[in-house]
Amino acid sequence: MSTTTVTLGDRTFTLDAAKAEEAFAAKRIINGRETMFFNILPLKYQWAYDLYKTMKNNHWEPEDITMQKDVEQWRSNEISEPERWIIKMGIGYFSAAEGIVGDNILHVIRELVTAPELKLVLGRHAHEENIHADSLVYMLSSIGLNPHECEAMFEDIPTIKEKNHYVVSNSRALRRDVDLTVTANKQALAKNIFLFGQCMEGTQFYGLFGMILSLYRQNKFPGIGTMFRYTLRDESNHIELLRNLLMDLVTENPDIWTEDFKQDLRATMAEGIRLEKKFIRDCLPVSSLGLNAADFESYIDYIADRRLTSCGLPPLQENTNNPFPWLAEMMDIKKETNFFEGRVTEYQKASALASVDDDEL
Repeated sequence: MSTTTVTLGDRTFTLDAAKAEEAFAAKRIINGRETMFFNILPLKYQWAYDLYKTMKNNHWEPEDITMQKDVEQWRSNEISEPERWIIKMGIGYFSAAEGIVGDNILHVIRELVTAPELKLVLGRHAHEENIHADSLVYMLSSIGLNPHECEAMFEDIPTIKEKNHYVVSNSRALRRDVDLTVTANKQALAKNIFLFGQCMEGTQFYGLFGMILSLYRQNKFPGIGTMFRYTLRDESNHIELLRNLLMDLVTENPDIWTEDFKQDLRATMAEGIRLEKKFIRDCLPVSSLGLNAADFESYIDYIADRRLTSCGLPPLQENTNNPFPWLAEMMDIKKETNFFEGRVTEYQKASALASVDDDEL
């Protein structure tokens, strides 16, 4: 058995290399080595650590984004009722939806995976959901929306309730002791990872993202639009995190990937699309502002098929097209590497009503 001996003064330490290699080999997505001591080295899932570093470098704070122009527009007559409704729906839905995602990451997925580097990046994921929820509080308080109205929207609009039930019922079913040596339970976890990563964050979020960023593109609500751009960039990392997690889980546990299970995932996505299209029609009940519900429904079909194929699953439709190619440009934010330096040299710690130059947006 390979060992290394280190002698310092009158002390001798013997390091068992074979034992260390055995511990590394025992790292798994699930059913791996006990991780109570969080032995993160040596890394096995390098992608998870790399993604953690990217997410950390993308850190942002809501209060660093000025809301002066948003407040002025909200109080003016230049904003139409459909535009106000989109903003209300955005704050009303996401103020709780972001928390639903973060709660599932912490109390389902992070509880069940075993490799420490996976727990590390999932903890960062949950932290970013907290930032997103915080940003919605900041938006709401800045423009003066009644928080009880947002809560009422979340509770009383049927399409929002249906979307929430779609994910929360799945999450609740996994909050128990789960024997992950059983194929059916492995599939339940895999479905949860797919549901939250590819269906909810990866597809259902994109309808309202698109609407709010359409307003931003028309120079309306620049502060809210900036925060949603940063949120969208974060979401792209979350989608990739959970996609990689699903793919590695399947590689290590090929018994998960049956034809019936693949069809179940496609049916899960189809249901998510159905609910999202109903929700889109509630967000945009009238065609105005150069926006119409039909285009956003087509966009959801396009996004959903991208998510499916990225997981090795057949698309629900063939040859879907993206009606909003400009949305990809919205994610190209040049603020990844020097955010904190930028805060010191370019920004004053902005209050909600501080002035800002257009080029800082």
